[in-house]
Amino acid sequence: MAQVCTIAWIHGMVQGVGFRYSTQHEAQRLGLTGYARNLDDGSVEVLACGDAEAVNKLIAWLKAGGPRSARVDRVLTEPHQPGKEWTRFDIRY
Repeated sequence: MAQVCTIAWIHGMVQGVGFRYSTQHEAQRLGLTGYARNLDDGSVEVLACGDAEAVNKLIAWLKAGGPRSARVDRVLTEPHQPGKEWTRFDIRY
């Protein structure tokens, strides 16, 4: 099983709707590490590391709209080589 990291930027109505917490729950369910954090431009940044199939499932979940209360307009992703190894999936502030 290949271990990968992908960073994603989610745009739309994704702040103030429990997006980071729902993403954390989904990532933990999939056994991923990384983080979710709000950005100043109103988007959310997600770093997901783990089994390639599980990372792809999280990205698909994000692109499908994430939690019901959110509205996702666009998800941009790219492979990422983090400067540190993540041991769990955190919410960053």
